[in-house]
Amino acid sequence: MACILISNLGASITEIAKDALVAEYGQKNRIGGLQSYAFMALAVGGILGNLLGGCFLQKTPPKTMFLVFSVLLSLQLAFSSTVRENSLGLSEPSDHNLVKKSIWENIRKQISDLKTALNDDNISCPLTWIVASIATVPVLSGSIFCYQTQCLHLDPSIIGMSRVIGQLILLSMTIIYDRFWKEVPMRKLVSAVQFLYACSLLLDLVLARQINLKLGIPNEVFACCFSGLAETLAQFKLLPFSMLLASLCPQGCEGSLTSFLASSLCLSSIVSGFLGVGLASLIGITSGNYSSLPVGILIQFLAALLPLGWIHRLPMSKPIVEKERKRGMSKRTRKNRRVGRVVFGSIYVYHRERESDSQR
Repeated sequence: MACILISNLGASITEIAKDALVAEYGQKNRIGGLQSYAFMALAVGGILGNLLGGCFLQKTPPKTMFLVFSVLLSLQLAFSSTVRENSLGLSEPSDHNLVKKSIWENIRKQISDLKTALNDDNISCPLTWIVASIATVPVLSGSIFCYQTQCLHLDPSIIGMSRVIGQLILLSMTIIYDRFWKEVPMRKLVSAVQFLYACSLLLDLVLARQINLKLGIPNEVFACCFSGLAETLAQFKLLPFSMLLASLCPQGCEGSLTSFLASSLCLSSIVSGFLGVGLASLIGITSGNYSSLPVGILIQFLAALLPLGWIHRLPMSKPIVEKERKRGMSKRTRKNRRVGRVVFGSIYVYHRERESDSQR
């Protein structure tokens, strides 16, 4: 448990740093949609990781797998330590007094900036929706996994292969989103994804009722192709919100907002897991009795439809800040530019151009 805690802690810090770097780099260079490329890399890594994990699971003991895992982390640490920060293309702090401030002053400033950002409805409403949509759905993945391995006697490699197929679907959906679905209104896109996610939960009901056998589909084939679909849709649902919050995030608050988003999603997942355990205990799902599993899946399906009731909290069109930034791009190319104004919800942020530009 201690090793798992430490590994998850390191993974969380890395994830937050990655999201903050992507958001800050995209804002500095006026490049939108970088989060979709990060999702593509995540999907490719998931495909390779599940394939390698499945191969090692069949041929090597667990200690060897943990050794390979630690070696990969050591390589990542060595590579990260050799990369210079200035090679990331991020701007240096313009206020030299910021560097001289103490750690607690910087923390208070970040908390103040985070509160300012969360007071904007353009940020708080989508963030509340995505957190609530995860927390309200009880997760029965543990019970379903035990049912597949104990009752259906499916090999764990089959379930691992279903994760590979799920990551392939995630990669394909991310590419399609980057090419075509970015122009779709967010409310319509998220509504469709949430509805598909709810329907994908019913695929476990098909397996629990053995309806697939009546259709001539073996359990191994059905589980391999469809077991990871709900998890894939749940991961893909985060992409539009990541891109929206990155575009609305005020400059200098990238790390605070992304870390708050990550911690909120983690908390909602914990709540969802506790609800799943409570639901399994309430309806009597045990290691030797899975007769109530179809009822739990139906309750899970109905709970996944509840977030559609407050889908109106999501924006229908693109945020105003993106339109203002696009209009401001042509102004920034002018040599005689002096003062600009960026609209961030109801907050107006005035900024001066850099000293090197003003001297010109």
